Amino acid sequence: MREALAKKPQPVLQKKTRFRWVVLFLIFITYMIAGADRANIGVVVPTIKDSFKMSNTDIGLMTTLFYLGYAAIQIPAGMYFGKRGVRKIFSISMILTSLATLFMGMANTVFQLKALRLLLGVAEGPLNIGIVTTINRWFPSREKGFATGIFMAAIKFAPAVVPPLCAFIIVTYGWREVFYLFAIPGIIAAVLWWWLVKDKPEESPYVSESELEYINDKQPVEQSIVTKTKKSSQKKSFNWLDKLIRTKNIKPLDTNREVVFSWNLWGCALGYALMVGITYSIMTWVPTYLVEVKGFSTMKMGFVASAPWIGAMIGNIFGGWLSDNIFDKRRKPNMLLTAASTVFMMYSLLYAPNNAVILGALLLLTGVLLNIGYSTFLVYPMGLASKDKVSFAASIVNTAGSLGGAFAPFLVGVLLDKFDWNIVFLFFAGSSLMTLIILLTMIEPRTEYKIAKIVYLYFFYIQLTKVHRSDGGL
Repeated sequence: MREALAKKPQPVLQKKTRFRWVVLFLIFITYMIAGADRANIGVVVPTIKDSFKMSNTDIGLMTTLFYLGYAAIQIPAGMYFGKRGVRKIFSISMILTSLATLFMGMANTVFQLKALRLLLGVAEGPLNIGIVTTINRWFPSREKGFATGIFMAAIKFAPAVVPPLCAFIIVTYGWREVFYLFAIPGIIAAVLWWWLVKDKPEESPYVSESELEYINDKQPVEQSIVTKTKKSSQKKSFNWLDKLIRTKNIKPLDTNREVVFSWNLWGCALGYALMVGITYSIMTWVPTYLVEVKGFSTMKMGFVASAPWIGAMIGNIFGGWLSDNIFDKRRKPNMLLTAASTVFMMYSLLYAPNNAVILGALLLLTGVLLNIGYSTFLVYPMGLASKDKVSFAASIVNTAGSLGGAFAPFLVGVLLDKFDWNIVFLFFAGSSLMTLIILLTMIEPRTEYKIAKIVYLYFFYIQLTKVHRSDGGL
């Protein structure tokens, strides 16, 4: 027993630390770089479309190949991370992502571009599940929604800065230099992750005992009682909401079979697939839409195309905070809000004017509303599955999202070759409406109320025992 305890990794710091926020900062930076590597092609395409003789279907197919490679690696990566840890494969994945980006700048044919997009998808695929696993291990339940919101904001921050930056590089140097320059940051991020982010917080020399206890949701008695009292009063005010979203106390899914046969998980996965399809169709096609339909110049397109992603950052961060604090870790309200509002925003884009300011504001609002509930699709499995099965459950949801991201942009290309953008926006509105219907069939899983009650009664019993002993009892 003593030898086992001696081998168990322990934090070496005794002072209070907050190293989990350093980890979250690295998560944001790393996923932002990955997002830039996948988003830059959308800005480059209007420049190379004619010289490469690319049809709209070709453009959509490049996105499809990326997400097919991305989807294929999700479940194997999730199972690997659950058993072996994140650190090694995550760092290798970042390096391969950078190399695939570098080679994109050397492509001379449409076939090479497509092949490299497939390779980029396979290389980048493990990052998402690795980050979800890291958040699940490094953050207490009360901070997971906010942390996931920051993580999802990173993938939206990239398209917010990529269009104007790419436009500047293209105008100043050329389109190949976009990929050469974007390949560099990923190598640096891989080294930082390997150095600073351990698989578990208890293995990190930068995490103190107090922070480790906080991450593991171990609070002092007084704090547990106060927190319980606050949550009890807050719960009463949400009785109407719990009925609407079908809140249920559940036993966490703790086997692969339970995970695979959970309709709630598959409903989340299907809804996420539809919403990801909308998001990455916008990433792929909005630059082309602004140039070919609205007649914007390259630089003007670069700034307007960033608007939905600025809104997306706001929506992701605000949505994570809203889910954790206002809705007390309920995830479905955010998801329902996003699905319902996106129906109306997609319909409103049918009548979007050519004015850059008005169109930019409309795209900004679309980004906010689309992403208030976007990150909660990935937080939702954390409430369904046990800690050991979260990686597997999240990999299923993210695989479905990847497939949505694969086929929707391709379908948009086919629709554009046969119809026009009005049909495309109606397709997006229909996808949002379908997501709303699916969400209404799912429950809102709640496990913390029962756990909190048991913990509260246990500590109350301890306090009574202490009082009884101090009065002369046994």
